[in-house]
Amino acid sequence: MASSTEKSLESWIWDAASSIRGAKDAPKYKDYILPLIFTKRLCDVFDDEVNRIAKEVGSRKKAFQLAKADHKLVRFYLPLVPEDPDQPVWSVIRKLSDKIGEDVTTQMRAIARENPTLEGIINRVDFNATTHGQRDIDDDRLSNLIEAISTKRLGLDDVEADIIGKSYEYLIRKFAEGGGQSAGEFYTPPAVGTIMSRVLQPEPGMDIYDPTCGSGGLLIKCEIAMEEASKGKKRTVAPLKLYGQESTADTWAMACMNMIIHDMEGQIEIGDTFKNPKLRDSRGKLRTFDRVVANPMWNQDWFTEADYDNDELERFPSGAGFPGKSSADWGWVQHIHASMNETGRAAIILDTGAASRGSGNAGINKEKSVRQWFVDHDLVESVLYLPENLFYNTTAPGIVLFLNKAKPKDRQGKVFLVNASQIFEKGDPKNFIPDAGITHIAETLIGWKEEEKLSRIVDHAELKKNDYNISPSRYIHTSDAETYRPIAEIVEELNVIETEAKETDKALREILKQLGV
Repeated sequence: MASSTEKSLESWIWDAASSIRGAKDAPKYKDYILPLIFTKRLCDVFDDEVNRIAKEVGSRKKAFQLAKADHKLVRFYLPLVPEDPDQPVWSVIRKLSDKIGEDVTTQMRAIARENPTLEGIINRVDFNATTHGQRDIDDDRLSNLIEAISTKRLGLDDVEADIIGKSYEYLIRKFAEGGGQSAGEFYTPPAVGTIMSRVLQPEPGMDIYDPTCGSGGLLIKCEIAMEEASKGKKRTVAPLKLYGQESTADTWAMACMNMIIHDMEGQIEIGDTFKNPKLRDSRGKLRTFDRVVANPMWNQDWFTEADYDNDELERFPSGAGFPGKSSADWGWVQHIHASMNETGRAAIILDTGAASRGSGNAGINKEKSVRQWFVDHDLVESVLYLPENLFYNTTAPGIVLFLNKAKPKDRQGKVFLVNASQIFEKGDPKNFIPDAGITHIAETLIGWKEEEKLSRIVDHAELKKNDYNISPSRYIHTSDAETYRPIAEIVEELNVIETEAKETDKALREILKQLGV
């Protein structure tokens, strides 16, 4: 559960959101709140740095002058100088009283001009924007929002660097709770991200990649896991190098803010990763990484066979190929596999059906064929079956697929399956995995520890016998009464069979038409 500090932060964020309630639909609140929280953080950190310089030169007035003359003295130079230099830098924004929307936008743009790395990130939002002649957020509400944000100091010693990530996650969660209006956002439960990052065991200096990075939450989890694992070791811990790509512009900006506020090394690109991955090497080939984490949108159905056939990056090997029109889940797995270096490992959140669809069906199933390719090439290290009702846009449990290009010899020819469907606590409105459960699941996966009604090591022969069904629920029953597969999985498979039947029927009609029959 959330700590008292997190609850205090959440209360503060929700007070800020409530200050403009009604001004925009809930999912749009974050577009105003987060850039202002980010700016408040920049202001308070700049204040901390000005105070540090002032101790050496005698006054804040001189410190402001020095920072203006040499921007290298501070992380980010803010051209916001209060009339009284002893006042906080944020007071320049807090004291705005006329044309607030226009002036806030002007100040944001001025900060971006002075700091090229913030261009397109801090200045994305027009606080003075109108729709049909009506202000999207009027000055009274904007003033209330600024005042709400002003109540908490966000300097170096005041809050964790994860302020943007936590704020973003909290707002997305609250909006999802409020009727599912999450604007298509896919919120990854923090516990799932923590398990993934711990199992991948990222080491200092590694390159970590998320092709569908959202606000960067899974990348941040990897950094946290690495730092926690390195505690107490007598060596300088090199930070991870974090890389990602995100298709939605506003979410991309949040990921960039997250990287900046954490002072982390990395690069976040914008664009459709599936159709145009931006992270390439000097030869234009797909860049590869030590670790990959991802939570792609489940069962995307807008990629065609042509998208796979026309790929020039060798992401979709001929032996595996097109997983079918109805779900790109294994297409994402193929992209991730191609993005792993020779000793790379990955953790990918997928719909539960990705582990079983097509198995047991008569004839050839494209998705099963891709899954078989991954099993036969000994790339699947383990599969984690999650509890139901963790995710905000579905009650389906989901799985985490772990890949490893360099499996240890004693694990080759085998897959470790974990059915954690019963490790959760009831929450409102969503279930959650408690801290003890996170540790239990992660340690089980790391150690390949077999435990009755939880985990099993299954060899490839048994997987083949079961037609390459790799769902833990197929092999591990959590109670004596549980002898049937989850209904959701069966329904998923029926939908796929129906879709493929329609595609086959359409293709057959085309052939008959061409033959003049």
